[in-house]
Amino acid sequence: MVGHTASDVPPTMAVKIFSAGVAACVADIITFPLDTAKVRLQIQGECLTSSAIRYKGVLGTIITLAKTEGPVKLYSGLPAGLQRQISFASLRIGLYDTVQEFFTTGKEASLGSKISAGLTTGGVAVFIGQPTEVVKVRLQAQSHLHGPKPRYTGTYNAYRIIATTEGLTGLWKGTTPNLTRNVIINCTELVTYDLMKEALVKNKLLADDVPCHFVSAVVAGFCTTVLSSPVDVVKTRFVNSSPGQYTSVPNCAMMMLTREGPSAFFKGC
Repeated sequence: MVGHTASDVPPTMAVKIFSAGVAACVADIITFPLDTAKVRLQIQGECLTSSAIRYKGVLGTIITLAKTEGPVKLYSGLPAGLQRQISFASLRIGLYDTVQEFFTTGKEASLGSKISAGLTTGGVAVFIGQPTEVVKVRLQAQSHLHGPKPRYTGTYNAYRIIATTEGLTGLWKGTTPNLTRNVIINCTELVTYDLMKEALVKNKLLADDVPCHFVSAVVAGFCTTVLSSPVDVVKTRFVNSSPGQYTSVPNCAMMMLTREGPSAFFKGC
């Protein structure tokens, strides 16, 4: 009887969760300035002041931030961002295969089972990681150059102040739009990717290999970004808002629409 080699043995759930968390943290460190720029663009125009700096585009925002507030500001909120990846990405990615097996129940994995697994793991991860999202966004959004004095001095100071001034529910502020965003991303990404790949192969435009998968992924990523952007902007503004600024998520969306028009929903896109 031939035994299994190390490469034949599938990784355990703990290994998957750990690997997903480490990979997500490395990716977050590299891309964090882009995320900070996105947040600044999304809240731009919310509270107009004469001295407010106007950002133009992601690259322009990064350059302006580095010049006016220092390069370190591009990584403001990074500890919370890493905590988010540890709690969010590690669960969402690490548990995906296990949950998908539950939905397939021995059958071949279908698009429906993939979507169900993505929504389940994503929903659990969003709920658990929401406090880290709230702190990350608020630290990225605050500036000492104009407007009110920065609310927080650091990551753990933000956790403490939010919990004491807004209650524990303040740490889960914006969970609903974040869950909605998760639904849109999971469904759009998987469905668009599958449809695009099928169309390319069926029409013999590309063979079912790396170029085909790459093109499908790019198209899926573009469609997902565009469709999820309105919810993402509302989520960022609602999460960053001070108590009483908005009465609800729909109220936040309506105020954006009436004050800034439909284009506001695609800021930072």
